[in-house]
Amino acid sequence: MTRHDGAGPGVPHARRSGHRDPRHHLPHHVLLSAVLAVIVGLSAAIYLAVDAGDGGRLGQESLASSRTGPHSAAAPSTGVWVGSWAAAPVGSEPLTEREGTAGRTVRNVVHTSVGGTSARITLSNLYGTGALTVTSVTLAVAAGDDSPAADPGTLRRLTFGGRPAISIPAGEQAVSDAVPLAVPRDTDVLVSLYTPTSAGPVTFHHLAQQTSYVADGEHTADVTGTPYTGQSTYWRYLTALDVLSEEADGTVVAFGDSITDGFASTPGANRRWPDVLADRLHASLTDGDDDAPDYGVVNAGISGNRVLTGGPGRPAGNPSGLDRFDRDVLGRPNVKVVVIDLGVNDILRSQTTADPDAVLDGLRDLVRRAHAHGIKAVGTTLLPFRGHHGYTDAREDVRRRINAEIRSGSVYDTLVDVDRAMHDPYDPRRLKAEYDSGDHLHPSDRGYWKMAQLIRWSQLTGAGRADL
Repeated sequence: MTRHDGAGPGVPHARRSGHRDPRHHLPHHVLLSAVLAVIVGLSAAIYLAVDAGDGGRLGQESLASSRTGPHSAAAPSTGVWVGSWAAAPVGSEPLTEREGTAGRTVRNVVHTSVGGTSARITLSNLYGTGALTVTSVTLAVAAGDDSPAADPGTLRRLTFGGRPAISIPAGEQAVSDAVPLAVPRDTDVLVSLYTPTSAGPVTFHHLAQQTSYVADGEHTADVTGTPYTGQSTYWRYLTALDVLSEEADGTVVAFGDSITDGFASTPGANRRWPDVLADRLHASLTDGDDDAPDYGVVNAGISGNRVLTGGPGRPAGNPSGLDRFDRDVLGRPNVKVVVIDLGVNDILRSQTTADPDAVLDGLRDLVRRAHAHGIKAVGTTLLPFRGHHGYTDAREDVRRRINAEIRSGSVYDTLVDVDRAMHDPYDPRRLKAEYDSGDHLHPSDRGYWKMAQLIRWSQLTGAGRADL
């Protein structure tokens, strides 16, 4: 959702070009590939030299990771891989078509929902037009809130297939090797990456509600934060942080639009409803509540997202829920439950009156796909929006018809009736004032808190219904 339109691997190598007359110039793409190969090779050599000179845990553990191969750096540990944080790639960042982030270090700040003993990340070049060359990536626990500074004892270099540099083709993603690190739950983590050349448009998530940082030059190993003079309200390239956990045994994915993405929540405060749900789970487990499952909670909300229709472009910007479900839900580790809050944009952004049956059929398709992977599907009703600029009586009628069918039990395994709990008792077409951010569509911090309180632990456990 948006304010204006609704809720709202390998190392680079030169390709063979056949036998050519040496007097002719080489094609530009061959020269570019050769240059990139040199850059990656030099970066690897510098990386190993720097690590050898560290004389401490950073160099030793990074080298151990590269020797043992993908995801095996945490071999001494036991546990289950779960999602601790995620963000769905939305599209290409405006004004990055030519330069991308060439010559700069991006330091993404993300907040964990669950802790672990090892970590790995996913980088995406989904919307790039060329290969994304990344020559250095680090991960560290932040030294404090709202700061680019890192806790020096936690800084780790990441590798991909044992190598410090990687070239990610346009339209693809890459998962790093695992690195040993005690990652706390409910804390900020810094993921820094340096790109020496442009891959074209930057793949990003635009509604971060979190400040990240940018530095000119290569500063991935900096712990002071001093070079990071630029700020960003986006998450760039980074789409997941997974942890190997000895306590958590699964992941719950929050799948929705800007109400899940946290539009209008306080920036930097982690008050989106999935954040509050993670806090509730942690508090209940700390208090000895045996009914509370120990799950990581990841947010797969996209502002403006619809069930049926995606945005323009190939690949589509803001892809539909149907198109992105495999990537953003089924592609996460050890998913036990998906909580779906999607459909209001299908109503608000339709040029004509939306077909409630088509929206419901789309939601049922998501549930069937979840069940095929052993995932339980929890669904919400659609919140009211009278007072919002997109409100009409016809759209309200569609919302009510969709909610009535959801309440009948024919769509989801179990229901979280946010509409009934949060509408104005004197006008059910409106949000209750204390839950309204002011735009009459998106909840306030208190509204997001209320949404998370409505989820019962029993809804997050057990199997899905066979009769759906």
